[in-house]
Amino acid sequence: MSHYAVIAPALYSHFAALQALAEALIARGHRVTFLHQAGADSLLHDPHIDFVAVDGQGSFVAPSAPVRSPRRASGLSIRRLIADMAATTDQLCRTLPPLLERLDIDAVIADQMEAAGGLVAEALQLPYVSVACALPINREPGLPLPVMPFRYAQDEKAQRLYRTSESIHDYLMRPLGRVIAGHAERFGLPPRRSLHECLSPRLQISQAGAELDFPRHARPARYHAVGALRRPQADNGTPEAGLPAAWLDADGRPRVFASLGTLQGHRYRLFDTLAGACRQLGARLLIAHCGGLNAKRAARLASREGCCVTDFVDQRTALAHAEAVITHGGLNTVLDAIAAGTPPLVLPIAFDQPGVAARVVYHGYGERASRRAGRQRLAATLERLLTMPTYRQRLAAAKPSFGGSQRAAELIETRLSSSTPEVARCASAGI
Repeated sequence: MSHYAVIAPALYSHFAALQALAEALIARGHRVTFLHQAGADSLLHDPHIDFVAVDGQGSFVAPSAPVRSPRRASGLSIRRLIADMAATTDQLCRTLPPLLERLDIDAVIADQMEAAGGLVAEALQLPYVSVACALPINREPGLPLPVMPFRYAQDEKAQRLYRTSESIHDYLMRPLGRVIAGHAERFGLPPRRSLHECLSPRLQISQAGAELDFPRHARPARYHAVGALRRPQADNGTPEAGLPAAWLDADGRPRVFASLGTLQGHRYRLFDTLAGACRQLGARLLIAHCGGLNAKRAARLASREGCCVTDFVDQRTALAHAEAVITHGGLNTVLDAIAAGTPPLVLPIAFDQPGVAARVVYHGYGERASRRAGRQRLAATLERLLTMPTYRQRLAAAKPSFGGSQRAAELIETRLSSSTPEVARCASAGI
């Protein structure tokens, strides 16, 4: 049995994917402990997964205080978001080394978006895997960064655009870069200044493969796209369990599912515009606001003709019954839509969502629109998804990566377990 530490941003979608992976490892006889600031344990729902809350001095603290909610990244808040990322990485780099040793950790599961996982694991000479819960941040010449909204092109104009945007991105990310560089020097590691320079040389796992990426030609040898990291769906007796009857009984009208995730579910005005667009098309809309709306606003939306509103719903079940999905472009939702064959309308807001939207359009799975678009334009775009067969045909032809959590657990067990010959060879070679 190995003891794995999980180091990841305290974001619902990242914790959900890594929790599914943790459960697969636990089922294989291993122990898994998440480590983060106090309160992040509220994102975990399996009592078999351990959680250790930390403070800034490398001490255990009671996991009771609420974790600071990640800022909603849009507009002018981007600089504050980067400052928050830098502060968290700094705290974790200072806190984790003594804790990982005290917990007798055998290997680290490091989210690509939290540099502390790779830095600390390398400093302690622990084997580690880098997991891309969002679009993979692995850089490759000729491709735009995943946070950029650009279409795929190989002409010189596009290449200049990609290079310029990369320079701007790295300039904005300097606060995090300084933290990464400072701790790499403190740990006696080779110089580095960026997240993509903190990835594992032994094993890298991504949820998204060729079915939702631009063409890549230089993936690392130990890079594996395994598909969506998901928990097994609960057996609720009927496939429709938990879905509003009024939405299921659409009287022949198309069913549309809308979710903006846990960080953007507060956007009442956008949901209201979507309700108007669906009403114009005669479609029934199911909104899952993920706890972002208060009861008054949720009831107001539910009063709109043809609109059903809930806080949470089993997303994969909803997608299986929907003719289209409206999403902010979160990777988890889009991967689930591809698996269900449900065309997405992507309204990107932040993080890698513009990049996800660009890749959806590149593959012909769906459409993208501005979150500020009016009802008429959204209705016209949604009508194309509902009436044109090409989207579903391309989704049907998609070949998504399979294996998910089980495949990822198998790779981790094989490549990172201290008892396997490969890890012994890597250790002796200083890899």
